[in-house]
Amino acid sequence: MAKRDYYDVLGAKKGASADELKKAYRQKAKELHPDRNSDNPNAESQFKEVNEAYDVLKDADKKAAYDRYGHAAFEGGMGGGGQRGGFQGGGQGDFASAFSDVFEDLFGDFMGRGGGGGGGRSRAQRGSDLRYNLRVSLDEAFAGVQKTINVPTSVACEACHGTGAEGGSEPTTCPTCSGMGKVRAQQGFFTVERTCPTCSGAGQIVKNPCKSCHGHGRIEKERALSVNIPAGVETGTRIRLAGEGEAGLRGGPTGDLYIFIEVKEHPIFQRDGVHLFCRVPISFTAAALGGEVEVPTIDGGKARVKVPAGSQTGKQMRLRGKGMPALRGAGAGDMLLELAVETPVNLTTRQKELLREFEALSEENNPEGSSFFSKVKGFWDGMKS
Repeated sequence: MAKRDYYDVLGAKKGASADELKKAYRQKAKELHPDRNSDNPNAESQFKEVNEAYDVLKDADKKAAYDRYGHAAFEGGMGGGGQRGGFQGGGQGDFASAFSDVFEDLFGDFMGRGGGGGGGRSRAQRGSDLRYNLRVSLDEAFAGVQKTINVPTSVACEACHGTGAEGGSEPTTCPTCSGMGKVRAQQGFFTVERTCPTCSGAGQIVKNPCKSCHGHGRIEKERALSVNIPAGVETGTRIRLAGEGEAGLRGGPTGDLYIFIEVKEHPIFQRDGVHLFCRVPISFTAAALGGEVEVPTIDGGKARVKVPAGSQTGKQMRLRGKGMPALRGAGAGDMLLELAVETPVNLTTRQKELLREFEALSEENNPEGSSFFSKVKGFWDGMKS
């Protein structure tokens, strides 16, 4: 079968620069490596084809010959990369050089799981961080509160003191990897490192596992924790409790506990940051004549507010400093009162008579209505003309 064009093999354009060829090679080598394509029977041959193409095109002299004569430039033992007998003309050494700069990309995951490029991974592993969702009332968010929560988590095994070994004895060095946490395997032309299957990368094994934790060094348990909720928290506030998360594996450090706050809705107040809103219904006589209204405050107190005569629905008044405290910083927000003029219901016959009499006498007392209907009349007159 005729050889494919080397540029097509790499997915590069003819005349591509050295950097462009190198980038194309790195991508293809990573994509077609046999270790990542165990379900593709052609992966190894395609991988070798990519290496052969790059071995030629990365060399300026070979590239010039290939650009001029194509594959014929390397027929009859002229050099080139990847003939049937393997890499000729120092091809294996060239391949090693070309492949060295992509080794990290291809096997970074193996190296990371094995504990890095040098030495074995410590047997101890840090415990996971935990999340706890806590709901508090608006009153509690205003004043601050101390809450007791029950957190199901992993804690260090008391029987083995977190070592995982019976009686608290120390684990022994893994015989498979000699404590390195990784083993080497030959893959074609190069050697790769993988996580040790015996110790799972820990570098040590437990010969006599603890009967309580089965060698893990930790057990499942529910803990009661006391949490201080500061004044001013709002939905989305995150509180970190260092060292209160999941216990580490085999004596490793403990993770952290993150508490996410959700503030419940209040039946009277609506919150916007540090400000509070309160909708206050008033009678239409109080709105017309003016007066005073008593309103609650979030601290449990009361405030008397003067309602100006002629107030309309939607009118807002501000009570400074009666909102929520700032979580970080001094001071507090305001409370905004929004008046809602209430229309009376279930009127008696006498009340209806009085309202009709009032309406007959109040033609000049509704400026907004008069202005609106004046505009409507002008609109209709304009449509007729």
